[in-house]
Order: sequence, then structure tokens, then C-alpha cells
Amino acid sequence: MKIVVTGSTGHISKPLTEELVQKGHAVTVISSKSEKQKEIENLGAIAAIGSLEDVDFLTKTFSGADAVYSMVPPANYFDHNLDLIAYYHNLGNNYAQAISQSGVKKVVNLSTFGADLEKDNGLLLGAHDVEEILNKLPEDVAITHVRPTSFFYNLYAYTDMIKQAGFIGANYGADDVIPWVAPFDIAVVVGEELLTPFNGRKARYIASEELTGNETAAILGSAIGKPDLKWIIIPEEQVQSALEGIGMNPEIASGMVEMFGSLHNGVLAADYNRNKPAVMGKVKLVDFAKEFALAFK
Repeated sequence: MKIVVTGSTGHISKPLTEELVQKGHAVTVISSKSEKQKEIENLGAIAAIGSLEDVDFLTKTFSGADAVYSMVPPANYFDHNLDLIAYYHNLGNNYAQAISQSGVKKVVNLSTFGADLEKDNGLLLGAHDVEEILNKLPEDVAITHVRPTSFFYNLYAYTDMIKQAGFIGANYGADDVIPWVAPFDIAVVVGEELLTPFNGRKARYIASEELTGNETAAILGSAIGKPDLKWIIIPEEQVQSALEGIGMNPEIASGMVEMFGSLHNGVLAADYNRNKPAVMGKVKLVDFAKEFALAFK
């Protein structure tokens, strides 16, 4: 198969590309950075250097492909001029236009849990909107929206808090069950969906392990020599103030607080809980904790 992968050599796209190439598929990897070309070629793939903002570039790159893996790259949450929803809408529309004009008939789109919601999902509303945009494509375009849960590597954001305050604090966690996921496990599922024939529309959730906030803290604490590490719930106003205090766009901070609050009250993960993956991913928090400990020290 001829497959186009977006996301350059990121946490998901790199292992995905390696797997697809190993299985004998012709893979083109899109990157906005010309310095990534050699790394992409060393993976055995073709590098397409250009911008997701350029519909003509996307259309040309998608043309002739049997399948496309689409994703919206992370935005800079510290950019006070960022309109996150507009950012998602722009790229979602660009993807839809390029898919339509190029004739691609199979798409695997990186979404998120909470994307089933049109409110109460905070930062994840943009991913919901991208799903809606792509779902308006003709029915002969088969689309799988893969919906990973909370990324293990998001825990890096609590490094300074652990060092300075001695605990993890947020407006979710503690005894809340958090479904975690590793990028490698996402790559495995994306690869499966790209290579499995299907029609119409579907969503597939991805998780590696379910742990409470305190179970999460205990595993991280054991890895970094702080076996008594706790995860405590702190008020939303305090989280908002802390995020703005480190320079985050206030609107983005508000969306993050709403997202965490929705996970705390059970709304965010409700559809995930009804449609859990039959098999959890192979990577567990104890595996990630080793990487966390190296970075922490």
C-alpha cells in the first residue's frame, strides 16, 4: 500500500512509519522541517517537506495514496494570540479538502477521548470539531477516528511541582481512575487500522493502563526515590492561577481546567468506559516511569 503519514518523526509517527516500512509498504512522511528529511529517509520512507497550512501541498502529497494518517500537531499553549479552535478548524478543513481533491478513500485520524462531546471537554473541543469536519466527506471515504486517552508523557508537566512542592496537584487525580496511554501503543493501533479493510465511519479507543491518580503517583514516586509521593485534588481556581502564572494563554488554561474537571466528574471518559478497548496496550506506567526518572534526575 501507499500510505501518507503526518506528524513527521514524532512520538507516534516515527514508530508507525518504522512498522509500515518493515511490513513492505511505501510510506511518505510529511514534515514542515527540512532538517527532518534525512531522518525520514533513514527510516526507509519518502520525505514530503511542506506545511499542513498549504492545501495544494497536501493534495499533491495525498494523490495516489491508498490511505492517510492525519493528525493535528500540538499548538503552543503559551502563545497568547492562539485561537485553538480556529487552529483545529483550519487544519481539519485543509485535510478534508486535500482528501476530497486527491481521491484518498481511507483515513485514520488521530483524535482523543472526549471527542464525542460537543461541550464540557475543554481543550478537546477542537478534536471533536475535526471529527465532525472529516465526517462530512462522502461516505465512500472510510474514516477511523482513533481516540487515545491521557498520554503518559503529559506527566512530565508535573516535574517542577514534584521537586518544589513534593506532590502532584491538579483538579483531577487522587482516587479518580485515569486511563493512560503510551504513544507506541497508539502507533500500533493506527497501523492496524490503516491496514485493515473497512467502510463508513468508526471510532476506536486506545489505552495502555488504567490507574488512579494515587497509584500513578506511587509508581512515579518509587522510580524517582520518593515512595510517599501523593496526588492531591486542588481547586480549579488554584490550577487556573498556577497555569496563568507560568505564562499559559488564559483561554487555554481555562480549557485545560475544564478538561481536567470533566475527567474528575466522569463526563470526559463516559463514552470511553462504554467502549473500552478489548485489549490494553503493552506499555505500562512502570515502563514510562524509567524514562521519567531519567528526565527527573
